[in-house]
Amino acid sequence: MTEIALNILDVAENSVRAGADYIEIDVAADTQKDTLEVSIRDNGCGMSEEQVRKAKDPFFTTRTTRRVGLGLPFFEQAANGTGGSLKIISREGEGTTVKAVFGLSHIDRMPLGDINSTIYTLAVFNEGIDFHYRYAYDDREFVLDTKEMKQILGGLPLHNAEVSEFIRDYLDANQAEVNDRRTL
Repeated sequence: MTEIALNILDVAENSVRAGADYIEIDVAADTQKDTLEVSIRDNGCGMSEEQVRKAKDPFFTTRTTRRVGLGLPFFEQAANGTGGSLKIISREGEGTTVKAVFGLSHIDRMPLGDINSTIYTLAVFNEGIDFHYRYAYDDREFVLDTKEMKQILGGLPLHNAEVSEFIRDYLDANQAEVNDRRTL
């Protein structure tokens, strides 16, 4: 994959397939530590210890539609290539956390990419799932919480034209404010 946002989308789609109804996505850049940390946590069905061990193997997948699973191995390779790491923590019946750490200024770090489109797509097209998204750059951050948003909207769906446009604008405006002319 050519950008971190696509890896996040892939892992979050795994969470959806695992039956999660709550997914937390955290993207945090820290220039002092020179890290970009990405965490995707869900409350899906989780994995056994054996599945966790095999999850980074490109020739292991629980999907029946294909025989290879390249998402996590590529995500791990991208993180390791910058001096970072990828860790999977999972318990059956409780959910899974995938945490990747990248060297922020490393020349081989792929760009974050269009994270706003990733979050927008996940939130708007997975109405039955609540997403908590946090984006941070040093000491600035913002949060999009679809559970809160749904409560405020009183049943109006997120895919409603005005609501989905608001979500898109909210993501773009807040990311621009947090970045303050810096890019990931």
